Amino acid sequence: MPVEFIGFITNNNASETIVRSGPVLDPPYIETVAKAHELAGFDRALLAFHSTTPDALQVAQHVLTITKQLKVMIAQRPGFTAPTLLARQLATLDQFYGGRVSLHVITGGNAIELRQDGNTLDDKDERYARTSEFLDVVRLEWTSEKPFNYTGKYYNVENGFSQVKPLQKGGIYTFVGGGSDAAVEVAGKHADTFALWGESYAQVRDVTARVRAAAAKHGRPTPRFSLSVRPILADTEEKAWKKAEHILERATALQDQTGYRRPNHATDGAKRLLALADQGTRIDKRLWTEIAKLTGANSNTTALVGTPEQVAEVFADYYDLGVSHFLIRGFDPLVDAIDYGRELIPLTRKLIAARDQQRGIAAE
Repeated sequence: MPVEFIGFITNNNASETIVRSGPVLDPPYIETVAKAHELAGFDRALLAFHSTTPDALQVAQHVLTITKQLKVMIAQRPGFTAPTLLARQLATLDQFYGGRVSLHVITGGNAIELRQDGNTLDDKDERYARTSEFLDVVRLEWTSEKPFNYTGKYYNVENGFSQVKPLQKGGIYTFVGGGSDAAVEVAGKHADTFALWGESYAQVRDVTARVRAAAAKHGRPTPRFSLSVRPILADTEEKAWKKAEHILERATALQDQTGYRRPNHATDGAKRLLALADQGTRIDKRLWTEIAKLTGANSNTTALVGTPEQVAEVFADYYDLGVSHFLIRGFDPLVDAIDYGRELIPLTRKLIAARDQQRGIAAE
């Protein structure tokens, strides 16, 4: 199956090791990073969602305008925009920009942050039930050729209909993320790709098996799987580990200034990464857990450390476990995106193509 690389476009130049110096919404920086991702060979880029940050939908539209081929993965939280409206917004973008739009559904695990947007459902399982209904309605807007009615606990639609349909037949490509059992159930019913954080081989086997079972229960094909990780590269393994230690030192020193501090809560996904960190700082071949441990793991915080060839080999291992999408970003977002395009991305594509050829799998 084809492998895909997904990048990450931030609204400004900041990370666990970089203190933002420019504006919160920095258009020149966004444009530079977007074009760098396209030139580096990324297939698409994630635009994240948070209750206090610039609107990902509008940032994504700008990225689509200044690029030619790069696809966008627009993160959205069900419950804050009507599903009928969001479906039409995404379908309109998809028509304007040649089918380059995808949706990343994040239900949200931090009830305190969610209240900043007016959320009233503190029970996470209930929020996932709302997400499932939300996606029911979105899919009907994208695919129904006549007005439809929908009656649920959270959404009721009478004679819903969208004149504009996505350019992508069957609806816009949809990613679903989350670490809980409720998230797995939603993914089994709705996801085209299920998004995991950078977990161990054993954890990936466990989660993918659960998602496969959930999809089968709904009579759907198994979604594809995405893995999110932070590659730390150097021309020798020794230099790569020294680089990782320097990143940890800098992230520790700058926690008060960057805001990447351990929170007083942990999502199910974060708990899985923290449990992994309790097993050791280096897991499997080269999965590094120190930044996850430092920050509480409430984002993409595990890293793969090594030479481009060594990290590409680990990506191929994950591919053998069923992962076909790799969401990668660095601690120096612009510089690292360019660096990934030089060797890591082409090496990984070449290695996986060779493995497929050995197995007699034709490239799609």
